[in-house]
This record gives sequence, structure tokens and C-alpha cells, in this order.
Amino acid sequence: MANVEPTVRMKMAPARRVSHRQREMRRAFASLVASRWALVGMLILFVVTFVAIFGSWLAPFDPNRQNIIMRLMEPGAEAARGGTYWLGSDHLGRDVLSRLLYGARVSLLVGVAAIVVGGTLGTMLGLVSGYFGGWVDDVIMRLGDIQLAFPFILLAIMFLVVLGPGLGNIILVLGIGQWITYARIVRAQTLSLKEKEFVEAARAMGDGTLSILFRTILPNIIAPLTVIASFNVASVILSEAALSFLGLGVPPDVPTWGSMLSESRDHLLSNKWWLAVFPGMAIVFTVLAFNIIGDWLRDFLDPRLKENS
Repeated sequence: MANVEPTVRMKMAPARRVSHRQREMRRAFASLVASRWALVGMLILFVVTFVAIFGSWLAPFDPNRQNIIMRLMEPGAEAARGGTYWLGSDHLGRDVLSRLLYGARVSLLVGVAAIVVGGTLGTMLGLVSGYFGGWVDDVIMRLGDIQLAFPFILLAIMFLVVLGPGLGNIILVLGIGQWITYARIVRAQTLSLKEKEFVEAARAMGDGTLSILFRTILPNIIAPLTVIASFNVASVILSEAALSFLGLGVPPDVPTWGSMLSESRDHLLSNKWWLAVFPGMAIVFTVLAFNIIGDWLRDFLDPRLKENS
């Protein structure tokens, strides 16, 4: 009788399942690598964020320490008490580099916090307006039309004159000024989504109004909100710089890029170029980084591009 060799059963390793989140992260990384400008924007934003977090350790001097003897020193000048003014000193002898590093923290904080305030308020009002309609929709949208009828910078100046300058006040004013942008986008998306089959199915299953708004409709409009927020951070940073330039921003003892530009006005004709160039470049590159990232996010989150990828 012939010997029959036993059949060896090979245990196949189970195929590794890739979750939807992992696929999206891989697609985002591939898209980011393919877009060189987006990489540049991410790098700039990383540097600005790093400086904002660790600016107090990186700054060579106290940003508010005055040294009248060393006022208006050119970049690279040696300080009398030791150290170097790598970016020069201002009209009070304060180190421009140290004030620039500390100013990054204020600009990013105002930009992100104002977007959180305005985005949250606008999203809530847009959901309510689009879902309920009727007189609720009319009241909310007419309030937005009234706000848009006035130039934003004039409204901001009026409120800051009444409330007074301060970090919390400027975040509140800039945040409230952004709500109508989010409200209109969310309202338009809600009007189109509330009649969809999955929303009708949620109602049929007995979901309440809050559940439908925040668990069914809101997750489907996060993508356009993310794109708008990335662009609005840049506009808020510019608005903060403009208000600080006018003397209505944060208190004078808090260094900001806008206040540094404001203080450089009296020395532009005396060839003290570094007082305006360095804070101006910081604003330009930061705003440019947010705009580039916003443009990349718009392309990445476009559903038509997802279908082709």
C-alpha cells in the first residue's frame, strides 16, 4: 500500500484591513507630497507654530526691556550688556527679534481663537436657520445682512472703542465678525441635506432634532467649513495686525506684529528699514502659508477629485 503523505495546510495570514481613516490619511499624505506649494505652506506654518510655542525660550532678550543707549541699532549690532541684536533694535532699544518671536504667539492665538468663536456661532445659527426655515431663517439672515452692510473694520473699531483694547476683546470682536460667513455656508448645505434620504431615515427612526442636526447633518458639511476656516485664519491675522496698527489691539506691553508695524511709521523715512520689514515679512509669510494650505484643502476635499483618485 502506497504511503500517502499528509496534506500540509498552510496557514494564511489574514489580510490586514485598512480602515477608512487610514486610507484617507494615506491619500492626504500622498496629495500633500505631490503638491510642493502645500509642503512649503506646511513648513512655514510649522515654523511659526514652533516659534509661537517656544518663543520665550528662543528669544535672546526680554521683548519689553528698554535700552535707550542702544536704540535704533542695525541688524547684527552688539548689545552693550552682551548679546547681539540679530534683527536690530527699535526706537526704545528693544530687541526686534525677541518681539517678533513673542508676536507670533499673539497672532496665532488671535487667529485660531477668533475662528473658533466665529465658526462655532455661525455653524449653530446656520444649522438652525437652514433646518427650521420660516421666521427663524428670516431673522438670522437679516441680522447677517445688517452686519454686512457696514464695513467690518469700522464695526471692529466701534466695539473696541467701547470695550477697550485687550486680547479677549479683540478675539471676541474678530470672532463675531466672522460668524455670517459660516452661517450662510451651513444654511445652504443644511437646506440641501435636510431633504435627503438619510435625514428622512433618521427622522423615521425617531431621532430628535439635536441628533439630526449634530450627528446626521453636521458631519456632512465639515469639509467646506474646514476650507473656509483655513482661509479665514489668514484674514483674521491681517485684521488683528490692522487694529494693532491703529492702536486698538492688545495692550502696548504685549508685542504683536501689527503694533511693531505701527511703531515703525515714524522711522520709515530715516532709513530704519528693519523696523517694518521683519514684522511685515512675518505677516506676509504666515498669511501666505494659510492661504496655500486652504487652497490645498479645497482641492483635497473636493468630492469630484476623490472619485478620480
